[in-house]
Amino acid sequence: MDTSRGSAPPCDACDVVTVPTRQGLEAVDILRRGAGEAVGPVIHDDGCDTLGFLVPPGTAAAWDVPGSTCTETDGRGLRLDLPPEPPVEGSDWLLPPGEADLATDPAVLREALGEAARLIRAADSCR
Repeated sequence: MDTSRGSAPPCDACDVVTVPTRQGLEAVDILRRGAGEAVGPVIHDDGCDTLGFLVPPGTAAAWDVPGSTCTETDGRGLRLDLPPEPPVEGSDWLLPPGEADLATDPAVLREALGEAARLIRAADSCR
């Protein structure tokens, strides 16, 4: 694992962590600011309700972050070739493979999602 960049190695069967769009966009910003290229490919649904972060296979087995889900793909529909096809029908890439690491480190993502949730709560309490 390339821990110097905070990301996992390439994977053919990445799991997908799905979060609400607002929290996901905050997390992407946090990951890009704090860890450089620590964020891997990210997909969004056509309704822009959710973002999905590609994470290494096996992440779903231990994922327990409130407000998010982690789904095993077992490679179903996941193609990281060029041009990259989104892994879920009705979605598109926010950060496509080739512009990002191949998978986001789950520990780094967990921290970013927690920080994003705290920022959102703070912003909402100021209204």
